[in-house]
Formats: sequence, structure tokens, C-alpha cells
Amino acid sequence: MTVDRRRFLGAVGVGAGLLMTEGVAGARAEVRVYLGTYTTWSGGGTGLGLASYDAATGRLRSTGVVAGVPNPSFVINAGRRVYAVNEQSKGTVTALAVGADGVPKVLNVQSTGGADPCHLVLHRGHVLAANYSSGSVSVHPVRPDGGLGPRTDLVRHKGSGPDPDRQDGPHAHQVVVDPAGAFVHAVDLGADAVFGYRLDGGRLTRVSTARLHPGAGPRHLAFHPSGRHAYIANELDSTVVVASYERGALTPGRKFDTLPAGAPTTPRNYPAEVVVSADGRFVYLSNRGHDSVAVFAVEDGGASLRLLEATPVGGDFPRHIALDPTGGLLFASNQNSNTVTTFAVDRATGRLKLTSTFPAPIPVCVAL
Repeated sequence: MTVDRRRFLGAVGVGAGLLMTEGVAGARAEVRVYLGTYTTWSGGGTGLGLASYDAATGRLRSTGVVAGVPNPSFVINAGRRVYAVNEQSKGTVTALAVGADGVPKVLNVQSTGGADPCHLVLHRGHVLAANYSSGSVSVHPVRPDGGLGPRTDLVRHKGSGPDPDRQDGPHAHQVVVDPAGAFVHAVDLGADAVFGYRLDGGRLTRVSTARLHPGAGPRHLAFHPSGRHAYIANELDSTVVVASYERGALTPGRKFDTLPAGAPTTPRNYPAEVVVSADGRFVYLSNRGHDSVAVFAVEDGGASLRLLEATPVGGDFPRHIALDPTGGLLFASNQNSNTVTTFAVDRATGRLKLTSTFPAPIPVCVAL
């Protein structure tokens, strides 16, 4: 069992239905999830992991694996369909269908035309994937049966940054759709930029380019539910930038530190995932190195952030965090400690309380 580029880029996609575990005193609701892993690194998984969590407590339990899905480092759930990147030098994406037994089965696999796809999104009947090493975005139509058709477009980014190790060229790290479903944005760590596109007929047309400050290393972004602002997590300088948003264009504004004043400078910190509460009052960001989840209060109608705390994550190197649909639970995938930790969210204050720890093979993403 092994893992490729970044030791288990796993993903968890929440299943659409609830699993009911019957007991003498009644039934407990469990939510189905999918756990990703690198299958080409020592200590990784053997394919797409299956699990569920208690809807009340967030406690996870393993329920199996779909073997043979290589390096499913990021996974999305689309009802009875599941899509996973296969992070390899010759990148591919896998489409799966969830059967009556609740177990996904592979429908087909398509080439992304790029290297090391690490993120994907479903948009207007197409699956778009970000190819990290080649700095490109691929487009695949979704067939009526949920499988993927041959690639209809591949756009290649241009650009670089001042970090010679990480920004020698473009490195697409995320593709995300705006709240209105009108535009898709590709966050590029190597180019210090976010590229905005319109998807039409399976082809991408560039509509905007947002330039971040040199050496920022933008990794992921999350939109405020109002659609007027977005929060861009910068991996290389431990900042988050608030950007205004209008008609497909992001305009970067103020940047905020993701660590509290006086935090140690070693080991180096690398922000990863950023998420926004459904009510738009709080922003959460994972700090790898500091091993914490930064909790921000959203102010000025979304235009400003205030750091409330950096909660210890209860593990090592939290690559990905996700809020459950109720907003009452937060999951953190701790890559280097082989654990997923669950937090109860105080929805009044935004603060987090660690409630359980789940062992998993090099988890790096929890997608709900």
C-alpha cells in the first residue's frame, strides 16, 4: 500500500442518504462518506475507502473499500454518482455509480491530459479537474449513465512566482464554481493567480485573471454565501486574502495572517483548505505545520476577517477540513498522523471542540 505526490490526498464525499443502524432503543442515523487515499505510497490505502459517521456525534467508522481506484486524492459526491481524481503522472479521473447496496462501482476512467490531478468539480453537466504538475484544467462531459465522456477541452495556465521550489511554473490546485453557478475559477499556486472561466459547450473561455501578491502561493478559495466576496488561502506565506467578486472577476484586497501573533516560525506552516459556514459568519482554515484550524469571524459584510483562535487539530499536518451539511460538525484530515479528527462547532461563537479521532491511511481530504 503506497501513496504518490503528497502522501494520501484522500477525500471524503458525503453520501446522499442516511444509513440506519437499528438498536433496541431505536435507530441511529449515520451518514455515508467516501475516504480517499494515495495507493502508491507506503502506508496508504488500497482504493476508495468507504465509511460513515454518526449524524449526532460525528464519530466515524470504516465500512469497506472500493479496491483498484488508484490515488483517489480528491473525491466529490453527486447523489448516486461519485467522481475521483487519480493523482498520477498520467492523470485520470474515475466515475463511479452507487448501487442499491450503497457500494460505488466503477463506470469508467478518462485521461485528464495532464499530470497529477488533485481537485475536481461538477459544473453544468461536466467534470473539471485541476492538474497540479502540468498547470492545466481538463473538461469531461457527464454521460447519461453518469460515466465520463472523452475530454472536450484542456486549458494550460502560464506564469510563475518567486519561490524556486514551488513556483517554477503554473500549478493548478483547485477548480471551484461561484455561488451563482455562472463561472468557474482555477486557483494556481505556481502562477500566484486565480483564473476565471465561463464553460460553454464543453469549452472554457477565460473571463478574468486575479493576481495575488508575489510568493503567496494561492491554493484554495471559498466563496461567502452572499457571492460578493471570496477567501483565498495562500499556502506559501500563511495568509488568507479577502477578494471582492462581481461578474466572474475576483479583486484581491486585504490579507490576514492565518496564525496568531507570536506563533513559532518552525516548522514552516502551509495553509491548505478554507471553508465558510453556511450563514457566512465564520471562516475556517487548516494550518499544516502549526497543526491547527484557524477560526475567523467574518466582519464588514464579508469584506474583513478577525482571527478568533487557532484550535489545535489533534493530529499532524491537517491537509483538508470540511463542515458537515448541518454546520454542527467539522472534520479534519491529518495527513502525517493517519487520523481524521471530528470537532463540534459552536454555531453561536464559531469555536471548535475536539470530540473524536478516527484512524485512516494517510487521510488528506474530507469532502462532504
